[in-house]
Amino acid sequence: MSRTIETLYQSESGRILATLVRLLGDFDLAEEAMHEAFATALDAWRKAGIPDNPRPWLISTARFKAIDGMRRRARFDAAQTDLALNLEARINDGPQEEEIEDDRLRLIFTCCHPALAPEGQVALTLREVCGLTTEEVARAFLVNPATLAQRIVRAKAVIRDKAIPYQVPVSQELPARLGAVLLVVYLIFNEGYSAQSTHGALSREAIRLGRLILDLLPEPEVMGLLGLMLLQESRRAARSSPEGELILLDQQDRSVWNKDQIAEGISLTERALASRRFGAYTLQAAIAAVHAESPSAASTDWRQVRLLYDRLVHIQPSPVVELNRAVAVAMSEGPELGLRLIDDLLEREELANYHLAHSARADLCRRLGRIPEARASYEKALALVRQEPERRFLAGRLRELK
Repeated sequence: MSRTIETLYQSESGRILATLVRLLGDFDLAEEAMHEAFATALDAWRKAGIPDNPRPWLISTARFKAIDGMRRRARFDAAQTDLALNLEARINDGPQEEEIEDDRLRLIFTCCHPALAPEGQVALTLREVCGLTTEEVARAFLVNPATLAQRIVRAKAVIRDKAIPYQVPVSQELPARLGAVLLVVYLIFNEGYSAQSTHGALSREAIRLGRLILDLLPEPEVMGLLGLMLLQESRRAARSSPEGELILLDQQDRSVWNKDQIAEGISLTERALASRRFGAYTLQAAIAAVHAESPSAASTDWRQVRLLYDRLVHIQPSPVVELNRAVAVAMSEGPELGLRLIDDLLEREELANYHLAHSARADLCRRLGRIPEARASYEKALALVRQEPERRFLAGRLRELK
């Protein structure tokens, strides 16, 4: 039973918490009530069995738990009495399924309110909307858990002190709020695309949120982001072996790529490009589309990929984009030139602790026959990598060079 509830918590806690925040109007109260409901389920379901639809059961139980807590606190705080009475009056108004489905979108816009610092927006959304642990969010941000916890506490305090409403903003406010929301959705997708423990649930949730946002605001960059996520997700089945070993893009079995997701992703990307009002997400989607349309790794149009990265560097300059461009240059114009670009990047030290920079350098050195340099770079990458499949892949490449 505990394993069943643990699985249910991983898959449903984000939706349940979002609904409870809407019903209770308080992050901490909603979180406390949700945890009490799951604890109650552990005992109640062992005796009576799991209900046909566990989510409404958990939401209803959490509401009663919140009311009980308010009643206890009302002995010391009269304001709690009104809140408890209000909740009791609405207790029979069970949440509708469509309300529950939209709650996470409402909560994302609340978490991404401009009054919050950008790092607080993303951290709070990943923690409260997606149910990631503080340690998982900290890993995504490359900061320590204590720093991340402080960001979340500060963000919650801003929402409470400024009485930020729990709602999707009105249409004229949407464009200004969209950038932060899209960034959060993409970070959610990436966390699910790389983390083994979630088995893709977070990525699927990000795609679902992308569709909701596109219905709400059909802007080119929303299309571009949804297209990008679909094109990346289409490769999931080919990215690892049955034993969990990492398979690089050029070695993947393209026959198992999801053709429906590729077709939808390319269609969205083409619509975004045709608008001529696209941005970085659309360009990344266009790069993914070039790979998706190539029948084999050898036939990839690397010149087109390089041109797209040239434009991406121009509108969204970053060391990671420059690194990806350097790889495209190596593939289109030869490994010597790509290696020089990567060495220039590493000399700037911005990517000194980024394992993929050392891994890319190692691969180019290997292709050039510079084996001692390749081995040294693989060792640096191995010392920095955190994901176990990548660690095993790098260790394997290192063994091949000995």
